[in-house]
Amino acid sequence: MVQLVPGQHIHLVGIGGTGLSAIARILLEQGYHITGSDRSRNAFTEALEADGAIIYEGHDPTHVIGAEMVIISSAIPRENVEVLAAHAQGIPVYKRADVMSAIMSGDVGIAIAGTHGKTTTTAMTAHILIETGQDPSYIIGGILPTTGRNAGAGRGRAFVIEADEYDNMFHGLTPQVEVITNVEYDHPDFFRSPHELTESFSHFVGLLPRDGLLIACADDPVAMIFADNRTVVELPVATYGIHNARAMWQARNIHHTPDSTVFDVYRHGENLGTVTLTVPGEFNVLNALAALIVAGHERVPFTAASRALSTFRGAGRRFDIRAEVDGVVVVDDYAHHPTAIHATIVAARQRYPEHEIWAVWQPHTYSRTAALQDQYQQAFTAAHHVLVTDIYAAREKPIVGITAASVASGIDNPDVHYTPSLEDAARLLSEQVRSPAVILIMSAGDAPRIGELFIQWRGAQQ
Repeated sequence: MVQLVPGQHIHLVGIGGTGLSAIARILLEQGYHITGSDRSRNAFTEALEADGAIIYEGHDPTHVIGAEMVIISSAIPRENVEVLAAHAQGIPVYKRADVMSAIMSGDVGIAIAGTHGKTTTTAMTAHILIETGQDPSYIIGGILPTTGRNAGAGRGRAFVIEADEYDNMFHGLTPQVEVITNVEYDHPDFFRSPHELTESFSHFVGLLPRDGLLIACADDPVAMIFADNRTVVELPVATYGIHNARAMWQARNIHHTPDSTVFDVYRHGENLGTVTLTVPGEFNVLNALAALIVAGHERVPFTAASRALSTFRGAGRRFDIRAEVDGVVVVDDYAHHPTAIHATIVAARQRYPEHEIWAVWQPHTYSRTAALQDQYQQAFTAAHHVLVTDIYAAREKPIVGITAASVASGIDNPDVHYTPSLEDAARLLSEQVRSPAVILIMSAGDAPRIGELFIQWRGAQQ
């Protein structure tokens, strides 16, 4: 059992990553002495350093001197020099899953999981609770515009956390409320089969106490199985959806405009009211339903929660409108799974029906590209044009025969371009995109640079 006492010196290896930077933020605000290292600095490390953390660029055994505990990200190998130094000095080394229960101790844990939508749903939930004076603690896999941060230690009773399935991080949580947005096969570098992924989610659901609440998307068949299993044994469940009539909470009368998505919310057939979102897409309607259920659990009246949702501006890199240049809208999105890619393109079509959609995709990891190649090649049918860059390897080595060019050649779309580098993609866009258009950059890597270059080059042409 991990013991945490404010004032302890805790060192985090990989502190610049989304997950570990959020943990560092919580610990820093809870009164711990935080040091951390990563290969390079970024916005997360700069913000932590500004608030008192000590950040080292690069890895060195001396960085762990004086630490009472070391926490490592999932990307850090066991042979990392700081990990080896910690073991040599008898300093305990933990992964995220090992420490989260201790960090959340004493709070009402609200854990939001799913292959897609968990970041936005977590952000919506935290936003509602902040805007209605609940002062929650939160950890999100993206920046919350409300605060400009991906984590915060509040004084309220709720701790809202994005429950990451990778490396089974969410197995280390102790939630009283869980949300499952959907369950689809992903992370083939960790989960060897769809069954193994589903079993991991099943274990996560099993963490709920008997009086804990499971909130499941009724439009997703696997999530609904988990809900039905708890319903059979008369444990608390709430379901939500658009297309499944069995859902307890339903969104009806959905309307898309250039500025908003509007829908009515029904609970057990009763019309609770109308919700207006500034973020597009049916998937965000589903995310909002889940957030509203959590808000109700936290005693926030529907009208107050709905009013808060109307001011939600999205999470970082989730349909993030970066600029509009000469009638061309540039959007960054984290979509990197085939289902998310298709849904994001459809959302762009709904939000901008008169625009041509230029879908720019940076494949993320060789293993995911190989495992889901057939699905990727069917994911772009709603786009007018498609650009595919080289694969962002992340932590992986190339797989023989798996290339962005080969995947691009099989994509079902009449206009597909293989643009190996980010500069190649930006150059083609700068030369060929005409107003009105949307450039939709979908990447979990460094492809947002394409949008920056396009804005720079197109602006210089004006």
